[in-house]
Amino acid sequence: MIGKSQKPGLLWPTLLSALALALLVSLGTWQLHRKAWKDALLAEIHARKLATPVTLNSPQDIESWLKNDGGEYTPLRIRGVFEHDKERYYFAPHQQLGPGYHVYTPLIIAKQRVIWVNRGYVPERLKAREKRTEGLLSGEQDVIGLMRLPGKKGMFSPTNDVSGNLWFWRDLEGMHKSVFDPKKVRTYAMFVEALAEPENPGGWPKGGVTIVKLPNRHFEYALTWFGLALTLLSVYGAFVWQRLREKKSLGGS
Repeated sequence: MIGKSQKPGLLWPTLLSALALALLVSLGTWQLHRKAWKDALLAEIHARKLATPVTLNSPQDIESWLKNDGGEYTPLRIRGVFEHDKERYYFAPHQQLGPGYHVYTPLIIAKQRVIWVNRGYVPERLKAREKRTEGLLSGEQDVIGLMRLPGKKGMFSPTNDVSGNLWFWRDLEGMHKSVFDPKKVRTYAMFVEALAEPENPGGWPKGGVTIVKLPNRHFEYALTWFGLALTLLSVYGAFVWQRLREKKSLGGS
């Protein structure tokens, strides 16, 4: 005969619930810390974008800046000569303007030294250089733009079509190798994304394409973990109430 005392007590359910509760609260608190860190980072990037451009007049200046500062989204001013015949086209549909491309052009800053510049967006109909000749700036130019790091291939990013000059992720090394011998002509581990002002003659390419993409859903994640913690407390409370009620009922019979 099974005795009534053989029913499980509250010790193990309480210990396991306490451990689970501590874990859920810790995860929620960690997400709040992550949110504070991400908020500070976004504020820093916003302030950096509004700073006075850093003038880099030589390869030595660039190398020194990259080594000692090199913050992404920092405004830079670099002087050089564009080689428009080596444009690379990065597929980048525009929400308002439709299918199009970002035009990446090497800027010659010294003998055998280039910086790759994202000059901005062009629609499909203006992809060919001969259709926007006004914007093909000649001679030395001052380029003002934001420093960007090379891209990384995402899990679902298509493979770049190097021979067809169609790029789906910002492969700096691939772009450079497609038109230069890296042993003879060096570049740097960064792009420069031209600002919207000054506007290019003829209006194309349209600069100012930089979008800061830093997912910041940590508050939602924190609410999820804390919500699960409250659910656990409710379930545990209902379990304890039911068990005590059964015990009282059995004790009075």
